[in-house]
Amino acid sequence: MTFSIIGHCPDTGMFGVAISSSSPAVAARCSFARAKVGAVATQNITDPRLGPHALDLMERGASPSEALSILERSGPHMGYRQVLAVNRSGQSAIVSGTHVLGLWSEATGRDTAAAGNLLADAGVPEVMVQSFINSTGHLGQRLLGALRAGLTAGGEAGPVHSAGLLLVDQESWPLAELRCDWTEECPITALEASWVVFQPQMETYVTRALDPRDAPSYGVPGDE
Repeated sequence: MTFSIIGHCPDTGMFGVAISSSSPAVAARCSFARAKVGAVATQNITDPRLGPHALDLMERGASPSEALSILERSGPHMGYRQVLAVNRSGQSAIVSGTHVLGLWSEATGRDTAAAGNLLADAGVPEVMVQSFINSTGHLGQRLLGALRAGLTAGGEAGPVHSAGLLLVDQESWPLAELRCDWTEECPITALEASWVVFQPQMETYVTRALDPRDAPSYGVPGDE
């Protein structure tokens, strides 16, 4: 019921997750990233506790594969989980349990990993990884491009209704956290439209937090 991609930009140090599902509000449960540590997606029959746990393990020095191995040994009902992780060294890993739903598959590459369940085509994650690897530009745009490529390759077996993009950079809060929690139209299209609006203003919101004296106005009535 979900397909996702996680990514790391070695030039900027950013991490991100792009995800879509037939379920509502998928990004609220499944997307996790921590500045200077890594990114994690936890999906299928989701346990949101696994995201912070994997990030804690990587922050303490575990590689993605080591972190996921620990989760496999210690996490409850791991046969029902599908978890992806990437770290600041560009290493990535995926664990998919024996009870993952429907047609599922996974793919990894340098600085990225993708996986899905209840897919229309087993090749969807590999298409997403290759799209990410072969793209350039801002990490957010690359992740959205990979998500779109996964949808074009078949995506989920049924229609998707929610999607999200999570990015972290140098600060402890998200650089971007864009979500479409439910639509009868295409949530990935809605997410792309949000990115077009938000991306030019994105760094300004960081400046507003760190030093509001340097932050420009965007013409909002009353904010001159």
